[in-house]
Amino acid sequence: MADSTAAPSFPMERAARCPFDPPPALRERQRTEPIGRVRIWDGSEPWLVTRHEDIRAVLSHPAISSDTDNPGYPHQSAAIQARRKRAKSFFTSDGSVEHDEPRRVLARDFTAKRTQALKGHIQEVVDRLIDDMLAGPKPVDLVEAFALPVPSLMICELLGVPYAEQESFHGLTKAFVDRASTPEDTLAAADTMLALLGDLIEKKVTEPADDLLSRLAQEQLKPGVRTRDELAKMALLLLTAGHETSANMIALGTAALLTHPEQLAKVRDGDAALVAGAVEELLRYLTVVHSGLRRVAGEDMEIGGQLIRKGEGIILSADAGNRDPDAFETASTLPADELDVTRPARHHLAFSFGVHQCLGQQLARVELQVVFGTLFRRIPTLALAQPLDEVPFKHDMSIYGAHSLLVTW
Repeated sequence: MADSTAAPSFPMERAARCPFDPPPALRERQRTEPIGRVRIWDGSEPWLVTRHEDIRAVLSHPAISSDTDNPGYPHQSAAIQARRKRAKSFFTSDGSVEHDEPRRVLARDFTAKRTQALKGHIQEVVDRLIDDMLAGPKPVDLVEAFALPVPSLMICELLGVPYAEQESFHGLTKAFVDRASTPEDTLAAADTMLALLGDLIEKKVTEPADDLLSRLAQEQLKPGVRTRDELAKMALLLLTAGHETSANMIALGTAALLTHPEQLAKVRDGDAALVAGAVEELLRYLTVVHSGLRRVAGEDMEIGGQLIRKGEGIILSADAGNRDPDAFETASTLPADELDVTRPARHHLAFSFGVHQCLGQQLARVELQVVFGTLFRRIPTLALAQPLDEVPFKHDMSIYGAHSLLVTW
């Protein structure tokens, strides 16, 4: 085990001149100590795993645990620890009862077939928002006018949450991803959202519609299979995850393409297959979940030649793993640190891997394919209206992106 005095702090800082790249110190760790200790906010020293192959090995290990109640779990902050305890979901649980069964209840609403059926409606939403941008003043904040509304509208419609409530929900979820939030901030936001969602689910017992929350109300709450609180926690996970990551990917992906004009031209002029591949490469290249995937060893295990003991915390650096040359350079003429929209990148870790991989990944893929396949064709002269080094990137958030992104045409 490494000398505890030498364990570097995590998370590490990005270089201001390279806003799309993982922190330089993180990449150095991948080269020199791909599995080693780091020190986090509470003084504990979990293992940091940075190589693509090793990350997949951990995530697919039968004894790895996602249970946030485990004493060795490396929480991101005191605030997130408090929120996870109050609103624990299947996402941070293990086993057939706590993880597998709730996931199965929701899975049929997020299949590839179901999300492909939504593609036409997503296209309508994207075109309408672009129409509104083109008819309004410029420059415009792409985050407010486009990146946030696209996934927010879709997850609200899918769940059956009135879009009028979305602004208040989004304001509350900021407390979940802001690294400066206190436990009191996040617990207050979680309680408010759980109460609102619980009321909505109860209403759908007697006034059902064609949406996911109505199905949960009819199939789960009404017959007493699950409680209001259990279903509200499931809804909270879907609502927050369903817009936060995709909104940041839209803004960050747009900024990346606008600063890589050769790659943008390929996306703008490419067919549907190229755009689909470009989305996978953008997910790899940008990796908005930049605080690491968190796990605990359920038993002693050896990963990449390193013994990790039962009960020890593990942070899996998906952003470093997604830049691993061994995993992403063989099928491209460009290094793994460069954006290549023709690179075969489907094996990226942006949606995690194994039994806990993102439930909504197919919906996210379709949203991003429609967005990037439409935005630059509809507005071929789209350009940043501010220098890249003046964009307020989300260094202060657990999900990376841009607080705002001024664009013009």
